[in-house]
Amino acid sequence: MADHLIEHWPEEDICCLRLNRPEKYNALSSALTDDLHAAMAGINERGARVLLLTANGKGFCAGADLSERKTMSDDRKFAHNRAISGLADDIAALPFPTIAGLNGLALGGGCEIALACDLRFMVANAKIGLTEARIGAIPGAGGTQRLPRLIGTARALEMMYSGEPIDAGQAETWGLVNRTFPDAAAMEAAMLGFARLVSQRSRRGMQLLKSVVYAGLDLPIAEGLDGERIAISEILRSRDYREGVCAFAERRSPVFD
Repeated sequence: MADHLIEHWPEEDICCLRLNRPEKYNALSSALTDDLHAAMAGINERGARVLLLTANGKGFCAGADLSERKTMSDDRKFAHNRAISGLADDIAALPFPTIAGLNGLALGGGCEIALACDLRFMVANAKIGLTEARIGAIPGAGGTQRLPRLIGTARALEMMYSGEPIDAGQAETWGLVNRTFPDAAAMEAAMLGFARLVSQRSRRGMQLLKSVVYAGLDLPIAEGLDGERIAISEILRSRDYREGVCAFAERRSPVFD
């Protein structure tokens, strides 16, 4: 893996991917995007239970690397956009919890890959936004769909129409980020603490929970409830559930698969 992406496993089943192009505010070059694609497949194969996605420097990710894109043909521009969009889809498809740690600016495609994560933690002096309107574009890596589902249509359109980022306080108020922190060290400590907690839960349980929640967002509630009933029927027959009930009765911590 190239130096612009650092893969670290602070625990056996917790993977941290750290963007490392600080001089470019971790903009998504073609090479970085390709490496992130490969990393998503790799960490799933290695049995990760949680992904932490963060970055070095003053920015989380400034979006597509426009200095690279300005030299591209139209076909290559579209291919680059499809690669970033595919990366966001790869992140969203991971069958375990994912947390984006926004240590600085998260703009355009950087915001979109954060939106593809389940949770977002953010430092207090960071900003986040879909800023494509500033350059005559629209979000093209899932932002037009994921942001309204997260914060509502009117607020999402306000952000996208203006192209102006919002600060951490506003992002937390709107539910765009889960928590804010005074600095990156505090944020990363909280991310790891939460990841350790979640990694102790049932792997299959977390997979089913994530699947049922996201599938239900696009369904009438009756169909979503049907999906929940199917999932819980599997859970109630599982080894992990038996272990959880026994552990509760014996006043000990459960040991899940």
